[in-house]
Order: sequence, then C-alpha cells, then structure tokens
Amino acid sequence: MAKDKKVEKEKKEKSDKVPFNKKVGFISLGCDKNRVDTENIITKLSCYPCFSFVYNKQEADVIIINTCSFLKVARDEAEDTIREILELKRSGSLQKLIVAGCLPLLEGEEVLKKFPEVDKIIVPSDYNKIDEIVFSLFGEDIPEEKTEVEARIITTPMHYAYLKIADGCNNRCAYCKIPFIRGKYVSLPMEEILKEAEALTNKGVKEIILVAQDITRYGMDLYKGFKLVELLRSLAKLKKLSWIRLLYCYPDMLDQELIDEIENNHKVLKYIDIPLQHISNNVLKLMKRRGTKEEIIEKINLLRKKIPDIKIRSTFMVGFPGETEKDFKELCKFLEEYKLDNVGFFKYSREEGTASYDYENQVEEKVKDKRLKKVQELQEKIATKNNLKLVGNTYKLICDEYDAKHNFYVGRPYFSAPDIDFQVLFSSYKKIKVGSFIDVKITDFNQGYFIGEVEFDEFAE
Repeated sequence: MAKDKKVEKEKKEKSDKVPFNKKVGFISLGCDKNRVDTENIITKLSCYPCFSFVYNKQEADVIIINTCSFLKVARDEAEDTIREILELKRSGSLQKLIVAGCLPLLEGEEVLKKFPEVDKIIVPSDYNKIDEIVFSLFGEDIPEEKTEVEARIITTPMHYAYLKIADGCNNRCAYCKIPFIRGKYVSLPMEEILKEAEALTNKGVKEIILVAQDITRYGMDLYKGFKLVELLRSLAKLKKLSWIRLLYCYPDMLDQELIDEIENNHKVLKYIDIPLQHISNNVLKLMKRRGTKEEIIEKINLLRKKIPDIKIRSTFMVGFPGETEKDFKELCKFLEEYKLDNVGFFKYSREEGTASYDYENQVEEKVKDKRLKKVQELQEKIATKNNLKLVGNTYKLICDEYDAKHNFYVGRPYFSAPDIDFQVLFSSYKKIKVGSFIDVKITDFNQGYFIGEVEFDEFAE
C-alpha cells in the first residue's frame, strides 16, 4: 500500500512540474567559418522540441554568443556584446548566457574572471555536446524525445550556404593569431562534406560557398595530397547544386590543376578570393608569406589568360611593421595596374604572441590611418571604372531578396559573393521568387550598387 502511495505521489509531482521549454537566441560574430559553427549548434539543439529559436534578444531565455578573437577590434566587439547581453540578464529577462568560440579558445578561464555572470564558456570541441551543456545549466536531464534533422539549419537565405571544409591553419604568417587560436590545419573528411552538401541542396540550397582558412590546402593532412579539385568534381555531380564559390585560396597553392578546374567545371564560378595581404617583396618577406610579387603577378596573368571572365577578390594590409612609404606606393601602383575586381583593406593590428609583435619599425597609427584611407579611395575609383564597363551586359543573377518598401529586388551575379561584394538592385513587372535565377541587364553603377532591369522573364532553376 505504501509503495502504491509513493508511485502516485511521484506521478503527481511529475504532472505538476512545469514543462521545460526554453527560447534560445544566438549571436555569431566574425567570419563565415564561425557562422557555420553557430549553425551546427542551432542544428544540434533543434533536435529537441523543448527549444525554440528567437531573433529578438529580449525574448530569449538563453543566449549563445559565438565570438571572434582574430584581432583586438574583434575581441573588443566580443566583450562589448557580452556586456550588452549581461544587461538583459541583470534585468531578469535572460536566464543563461553561454560564450563560445575563439575568445574562450584564446583566453580560457580569463573570460569568466572578467565576466563572472557568464554561465558557461565553451570551445569548438564542446559543440557536439551543446545539448548536454544547455540542459545541465538548467538542472535538466537530456530528454528521450528527440528528432533527427536531415540538414544543417542555415542562417543565410535558403538558397545559399557556407560549407566549411577545414579548420585551423599551418601558414604561420607573422601577424596572425589563428594558428594559436584554432590550431593546426585539419581537413574534414570528403564523404562528410559531400553528405552535408547533398543534404543542403535537397533543402533548397543552390549556391555553396566553400570556406576554410585556406581551401587550397584541403586534404593534405588527411589524404597526404591536395584534394580540392577532387572535391569540386564530386560537388559538381550534385544535380540540385548550381553554383560553387571559392573563398580564401592561398596564392602559392593556386596551381595549374585548380585553375584548369575553375576554367572547365561549369558549376565552379569564375570568381576567386586570393588574400594577397601585400605586393612588396620586402613586406611579404617580413609577413612570412610564401611567394613573391613576381609570382603573384604571374598567377594573376595566368588566371586572366586562361579564364578571361574571371573576377578576382583580395584583401590587403597596410601599416605592417617595416612597411615603408616606398612599399606603400608599390602597393598603390599594383592596384592601379592590375585593377582587381573586389578588394578589402585593413590596418595592421599588433597582436601579442605573433612574430610581428616584437618587430622593430612599428608604424604609427596616424600613418596607418592615412594609408588605409588612401588605398580605400584609390580602390573605390578603380572599382567604379571596372564596374561601369559592365553596364550594358546581361548576367544571370540569383535573387537574394525583395525589398517591399522600395519595390525592388536584390541579386548577385557570379562575380559577387554575399555581404562583401557589389549587389544588383533591379525591378520587374513580374513577381520573382527569391532564390531563383533571372537574367538581368546592367544599366548603371552608382553609389556602390549596380542597377539593372530584367532582360528576360525566364527562370532557370
């Protein structure tokens, strides 16, 4: 009899218990490789019906901030974001805050010392047990009820997704903390990448953007040989995949085989991101970059000869220790002569632990600022001239969004990567489905945007 009463009591307590349901918010800082990590975390938690996901931070019960710590400005942004979210916790609307990613990797327990109200710090190796971590923070056991998710939940529009093929870096450039933060270069198994790509395309993704610190090195650690070309050929066999975009190709690894693949593989876009960082041999040597100015120019000329419609994106650093006025002028001359299509610039950041931290001839901040402004203005003129030459041409665009307020569509041709390159604003008398392909004639380039008009209302899926 006593046993029956105990069972009844346990049943009543169980039935009286408030169901465990939590709203989860995410903030992803830094690069698109971080974005993929964040999406994997979301996907892991989405297997449990008790979690729902919210964009409004004020609505969240728990927030996960995925941080970047590549540069001081990124660490400052991460810490400012933590402070902002902790205000929500102090006000009582937020219950738990988890800080993930590169800041905990770099600073470890120091993050908790600096922000004791943070409930948990996690590093990438913890991501596969994020469900255990979140449930334990609320004193809950992992429920048996669980659903499997077929494909990674993406935070981009449904028609394109980033696909991380490796983590870490072996290049050891003199200015860079990434090898210290993310460790050695580790390729993901090809079968896993292809499986994920297929799942994404089955979900509606038409453009896959390959990312890693250096995608050209893919496979060397895992297969003892460079396997990017083989990966591209396998990806191209996915029937529902239309575009493959290449980001972050280290210049000296851009060999003839890869160039031929870009030329001949109809799904690989004639677009490539090659982070060059500088062009002066003096600065390249100080940076501990492989390759020379002459080799870089030879590679650019080869790309343009083999693939006349290739569009090249790059990034350059100004103010590196030892960069002289002559070096800087050499960079400006190179930009004027070779007229790269899309270019980003940033100032050198003196990062403790890197080789260049102890270099002599550190460049003054005001000189860095002056040089940065000059190259940005120079490249803006170059890009404007480049882009005005495209006026009158018709390109196949992928429609990214519709702006209902202003009644125009936003799209990208093959030579524009999301968020970082020039977009096309165009109108159409016929409704266009976001994520579809449409032929658009470029009619103008103004204030950093192409203006276009629908040439044919034919949708090539």
